[in-house]
Amino acid sequence: MSPVLELVSITQAYGGQVVVDGLSLSLVKGSIGCLLGPSGCGKTTVLRCIAGFEPLTSGEIRIGAKLVSAGGMSIPTEQRKVGIVFQDYALFPHLNVEANVAFGLHRWPSSERKERVSRMLEVVGLRALAQRYPHEISGGQQQRVALVRALAPRPDLLLLDEPFSNLDVDLRERLSLEIRDILKQQDTTVLMVTHDQHEAFAMADEIGVMSAGRIQQWGDAPGLYHRPANRFVADFIGQGTFLPATVNSAGDIETELGVCPGTVAGHTSGVTPGSRVDALLRPEDIAHDDASPIRAEILNKAFRGAEILYTLRLASGARVLTLTSSEQDRAVGDRIGIRLRNGKVVAFPIG
Repeated sequence: MSPVLELVSITQAYGGQVVVDGLSLSLVKGSIGCLLGPSGCGKTTVLRCIAGFEPLTSGEIRIGAKLVSAGGMSIPTEQRKVGIVFQDYALFPHLNVEANVAFGLHRWPSSERKERVSRMLEVVGLRALAQRYPHEISGGQQQRVALVRALAPRPDLLLLDEPFSNLDVDLRERLSLEIRDILKQQDTTVLMVTHDQHEAFAMADEIGVMSAGRIQQWGDAPGLYHRPANRFVADFIGQGTFLPATVNSAGDIETELGVCPGTVAGHTSGVTPGSRVDALLRPEDIAHDDASPIRAEILNKAFRGAEILYTLRLASGARVLTLTSSEQDRAVGDRIGIRLRNGKVVAFPIG
């Protein structure tokens, strides 16, 4: 299947400052991709280049089979068949919901335009609010209007710029799942950008973790979490701590908590026995076991309903995290027994 979106080694610079550095990716029809990273990593600039708001310094952008941007050329935004939902939704305050959705359909025949607007509002459950104005509806409803306004002209590609950042946490999580369902029903190809990994995990089929203008790793959420390609991805995705360790003669990882099977990122053929590494330990890698001889002091605790996340200090002074049932509530300052679970860990070379 040929890609709907293809970025080939794109670079974008302001003066001498490189913002996007040789970035490549592709999306097939109906897939939802996400660029995830901290502020300033270049993810929004990538979106702006795709939309035609920023020129490329080098590389190519293709939407469908059409070259839309390259070093020295760029076709106008309105000719790219791209829908965009901005961070602030950018609804027209003087137009009602129906007119906002119809805005990009002014060249359609009147009957088709009315039918399309009605259908799109039905998809997001807002037909009853068609005559309301943006200030008369909630933030979540405004988000849905912005979405169907972008979808109404049947774009080849939809771009979402931090689409849930203006919503509270509970609404953000619920709405991200609802909107994913809508996009999948419409078979829409999407590229979104966000700094929030929970949004990325809820929405995207594939995620590119960005830093310093480059994609550090591209993959699905489980792959990024369990098999991070480098320390940046390991540190950015999920929660975890790095524990000093050594690779033994069998290729296993020896830590102060014991020996466990593992791999060293970037070394598929193995590493020299005795090599010093940092082992990534997620909270679920460590079990609370009062029968264990290994003791750790509780430094902090965070109640999470069914579970409690403990921050623990080991005998060496190193810190690790563990998740336990909230029924096993212990006090800060208590010393508890812990052990490694029988899982596989990822380690990273030191230096």
